[in-house]
Amino acid sequence: MKRTIGLTGGLVSAVALAVAGLAGATTAAADDITLRMAVPDWPPTRIMKQLADEHYKAPSGNNVVLEPDFIPWPDFQTRLSASLTSGEQVYNMAVSDSQWLGMFIEGGYYKKLNGIIDADPELQATFAALNENLVAAYSTYPHKSDNYYGFPQMPDVLVTYYREDVFCDTGESAAFKAQYGYDLPCKPEEMNNVDWDMVGDFGEFFRRKPGDNLMGQPLTDDFFGIAYQAGKGYDFSTMQINAFIWQHGADIWDETKEPDGKAIGVVNSPEAVKAFQHYLSLLQYMPPVVQTGSMDIFKVDELFREGKVAWIIQWIGFGESAISPETSKVSDKVNFAKAPGLKKGDGTIDRTANIGGQPFVLMTWNTPEIEREAIDFVKWWLSEDIQKKFAAAGGQSGIKSVYSSAASSPSTPRRNTWSTGPGTMPSVPAWNGRRTCGTCRSSWSC
Repeated sequence: MKRTIGLTGGLVSAVALAVAGLAGATTAAADDITLRMAVPDWPPTRIMKQLADEHYKAPSGNNVVLEPDFIPWPDFQTRLSASLTSGEQVYNMAVSDSQWLGMFIEGGYYKKLNGIIDADPELQATFAALNENLVAAYSTYPHKSDNYYGFPQMPDVLVTYYREDVFCDTGESAAFKAQYGYDLPCKPEEMNNVDWDMVGDFGEFFRRKPGDNLMGQPLTDDFFGIAYQAGKGYDFSTMQINAFIWQHGADIWDETKEPDGKAIGVVNSPEAVKAFQHYLSLLQYMPPVVQTGSMDIFKVDELFREGKVAWIIQWIGFGESAISPETSKVSDKVNFAKAPGLKKGDGTIDRTANIGGQPFVLMTWNTPEIEREAIDFVKWWLSEDIQKKFAAAGGQSGIKSVYSSAASSPSTPRRNTWSTGPGTMPSVPAWNGRRTCGTCRSSWSC
């Protein structure tokens, strides 16, 4: 007879629940366990669920099933915070945005992992295999300390998405060169050399109204040259504004005085104000929704997939939706390149920008059995074989041997943003003021 250790249906007694104590994990029997995980709803977590369903076998011999709660990105922090602070203890794990680590660690919800890592040579090997800058950004609190709370689940960076058919059209190219005096970039290696002045030229040149021609054909709708995030919600403008500030040589706080560094006098310095004005100056070339404060990363993604914009800056995590015929009207016309930057006096391009991405975290209320199964799942996820599958399916890996291997780079055009090395990542504060997150200079995955 199997021992019941968790929720099996509506007729479980309170006594059974108290004995089981599974803190929200649904288990029908000792060998039948469900890991409940709060996750943002987007392609990387959907791919994770698919790979888990197809490939995961728990080392314990238990029948372990991953049950993600797919939460829309705009609501993710609010809903996760409401769940954690309510005391309902529904989740065993979460894919947490990195800037929340401080807030939820201080609240007592995310478990410190040092003891688990110290006792597990396999986990130690996993951390050694990860890009060290990702470990600092996604795992440590305080930032770059020896206190570990997370495992990198999906690294993410801002890159260029562009309409290859538009930029490579011979008629458009000839007209562009006649107007601006240089060649319109077409191939990814050409697009990799784009600076902000060129972005402004793209925005001006490709602005077309209904009846205007694009690639020799009259348009029935407005068409725009460029777009990047400029939304009021969450971090949907700061993630782009920060890049301008750092590239102009300014900053958003005095990190040298951490944890007592101040923003006033730094983020509003003349250099930072000039950088912000540079960011604002390009909004004139974007779709009019930018004036409403609602052009977040989802609106930028939508506009591009609908074929209304020629060139965007977007997190690489949205790449799968841009190249999938099921979700994109321009799926066969998309290519990718490095994000642009500010050209310096020596001709180099400074691409300093935020690093995105999320870690796995474990909740503090898990039972030893659930904790063991969660750790085993994390080790499986971060194994080289599964990370290669993740990369091939459209994800991005933080395992050094995976992202540096041409064989495991995506077979899609996203390979043009793939890296051969980590670069440097200085630290900057996230919006909640209690957590620092990494940025990338000549980004590790750009």
